[in-house]
Amino acid sequence: MTHDANDSAPIGEYALLLVLAALWGGSFTLIKVALESYPPMTIVSTRVMIGGLILMAIAMMRRDAFPTTGRRWGELLIQGTLQGGLPFYLITWAEKHVDSSVAGIINSTPPMFVFLITVFLLRTAKFDGLKLLGILFGMLGVGIIAVSRSEGLGDSSTLAILAVLAASCSYATGAIFGRRFGQQSAFITGGVSLFLAGLITTPAALLLENPLALSPALTPTLALLALSLFSTALASLIFFRLLKTLGSLATTSNAYLRALFSMLLGALFLGEDLGVQILAATLCIFMGVFLVTGQFRTRVYDRLFAKRTENA
Repeated sequence: MTHDANDSAPIGEYALLLVLAALWGGSFTLIKVALESYPPMTIVSTRVMIGGLILMAIAMMRRDAFPTTGRRWGELLIQGTLQGGLPFYLITWAEKHVDSSVAGIINSTPPMFVFLITVFLLRTAKFDGLKLLGILFGMLGVGIIAVSRSEGLGDSSTLAILAVLAASCSYATGAIFGRRFGQQSAFITGGVSLFLAGLITTPAALLLENPLALSPALTPTLALLALSLFSTALASLIFFRLLKTLGSLATTSNAYLRALFSMLLGALFLGEDLGVQILAATLCIFMGVFLVTGQFRTRVYDRLFAKRTENA
């Protein structure tokens, strides 16, 4: 089984891919704002719990079937960790040390990790020289950011960059692992996995950060609510739907669009300075993602072109 785009998926699914990119791209800006009043684990715990409870409530109203075996609950816990708790925390912590736009750019690398995992570890996809070249372009872009934003290997910016890369790997692994839920309601998969992740992150937040003693400002609180409702609950629902219709590689290929949204929003609302080096790194990473997902891009182009030809 490969993890490329589904040839039979309608164009509307790719429109949802754009929506997902906007929701996830905006999350980097919302996290940066929420960090003004909330510590990282509290942000993560709040967004996964609220997001999970909302989706589970909708699943109950829809009378979707919840899992009945311990194994499936365990798989959903793993999914919630890979796609929610772990990467959310790594990115949130990283944004204490780097700009939201930088985190968004580096976090455009999940398709590269999907390629590496499916080709070299799982051997469920064929080797492609152009895609390997894309990996090298992506590594070059990340290297440029690391050199421009950090002073040494022990510098907090370097550790933050490594944390975001680890989050990208977690997202990629979660996208591959999540294919096993293809026959299950997206409300169940998204809601239960997020809720289970919250059962781990909430005690950690209470013990380590004492969030009940916080006196947060209004703007960071609104940012945290938006992060929970849109960038977590709604985004998770769309993500698990697209895993069914497009596959893991195509779904994670929204990464370069997500990075573009994070750059624009960071510059517009947070006044983040991108600079020539960051723009050069962005071009390298975008080229890398383009090469890794080139087959997907060709399919979209062919389908749009064919449709135009039919209408002519």
